[in-house]
Amino acid sequence: MKKADPPKPSNSANEREAAPERIAAFQSGLSAESRCAAWLIAKGYRIVARRFRSGVGEIDIIARRRGVTAFIEVKARPTLDDAAYAITPHQQRRIIAAAEAWLATHPQYGNDDLRFDAMLIAPGHLPRHLMAAFDATQS
Repeated sequence: MKKADPPKPSNSANEREAAPERIAAFQSGLSAESRCAAWLIAKGYRIVARRFRSGVGEIDIIARRRGVTAFIEVKARPTLDDAAYAITPHQQRRIIAAAEAWLATHPQYGNDDLRFDAMLIAPGHLPRHLMAAFDATQS
């Protein structure tokens, strides 16, 4: 009788361990998003959704205030400038596509004014909220 081979390590993404750098980046991102959500609430926004994912993209925060629904990208970097430059045109297109997917499943917000904001996080600075950081016609 032949002895069975030991099981081979799986290559599936669900079973691989994440690198420590990726775990730290993920946790840092969650922390930045939580700080931004708290900042928005203090400014009178209602958080409608966080970390919305679709097949075309992800939106960090969806918030609403006075008939405006804002799709907000959060970026944490060593400087506020680095954070601002990290929102690329490609990423803007993915956020716009994800917003369209979200609106398709939430038609009650279809008559709101829509806005694409950015919130920038850097050590030693308060969050910077850039309202209308980009729009659907730019990309």
